Amino acid sequence: MISRPAFFCGLALAFTAAVAPLAVAQSALDAADEANKPAETLPLADDTLLLDVTEAGARLVAVGWRGHVLLSDDRGATWRQASFVPTRNMLTGVFFSDAEYGWAVGHDETVLKTTDGGENWQRVYFAPDTQQALFDVWFADRQRGIAVGAYGAYLTTADGGTTWVSRKFAALPVSSVVSSEPSDDEFAPDYHLNRIVAAGDKLYIAAEAGHLYRSDDGGMNWQTLPSPYEGSFYGVLPLEDGALLAFGLRGNLWRSNDAGASWIAIPTDTTAMLTDGLRLTDGAVVIAGLSGVLLVSPDGGASWQLQQQPNRKAIAAMVPGGPAMVIAVGEAGVQRVAVAAP
Repeated sequence: MISRPAFFCGLALAFTAAVAPLAVAQSALDAADEANKPAETLPLADDTLLLDVTEAGARLVAVGWRGHVLLSDDRGATWRQASFVPTRNMLTGVFFSDAEYGWAVGHDETVLKTTDGGENWQRVYFAPDTQQALFDVWFADRQRGIAVGAYGAYLTTADGGTTWVSRKFAALPVSSVVSSEPSDDEFAPDYHLNRIVAAGDKLYIAAEAGHLYRSDDGGMNWQTLPSPYEGSFYGVLPLEDGALLAFGLRGNLWRSNDAGASWIAIPTDTTAMLTDGLRLTDGAVVIAGLSGVLLVSPDGGASWQLQQQPNRKAIAAMVPGGPAMVIAVGEAGVQRVAVAAP
């Protein structure tokens, strides 16, 4: 499934070189800095800004404001905070490879790791001198992972996150996908890398300024995909048989039936930023966004209906919540949202 998700720049901002091997990369730590203080336990933490949610086995794990990590063992009916989180930095993305091992990323290029299903976390990477955020994280297994973020931030690990390598993100341009000739544009400018998603043996990155990237070898090499528009993308949702949905600013939703080689526009009847996508077990597809927007397709993306939530609160990420239900996180904290079939 999609990592959950995921961070999208707009909502978070509204609220608040050469390859070099790096270990924890922690400068002299200032004990007075909020980034170095453990997250606080608050009675209404599940009502605060949350930016991503994912599944860790049967458990749900959500992350967000001031280092909050929330856990639910009853499919979102009740929530509690993790026992220990070592930072109050904004957390923007979370991913679990299985029920025990998970990673969260956030501001100051913070990377946290848990080996007990999210109860306790340790900081394994921290680079405040970069003054930028990581937005998303993905792992192939307990050892191999990639974190992406602002201004082309691209970190990899092969030891479960104990050490990380930061390198310049590079992707072959569209014109070089079928050519071995070198190009002056071989290295991508420092676009924000907003989301990384797996689809079978392929990886996709949704990025700033209309950029989409695909890797066919686990992230070792990337190629730029033809883009249908110039606005930023905030997510990619894999469908059946190599089909994809890509979504972003001003209600832009696009479908590809050939792994990103070409795109078809989907009318959405909204200008809200679209932030996350989800496939339900009954075949329905849901795309969420700002202003409480939900786009619902009962037939795998063939037809769509706009369903806007009465509270108009931005939705950042979702996981399945049961029949015709999603668990959504965002501006209103955690919400259980019924999804009506069009």
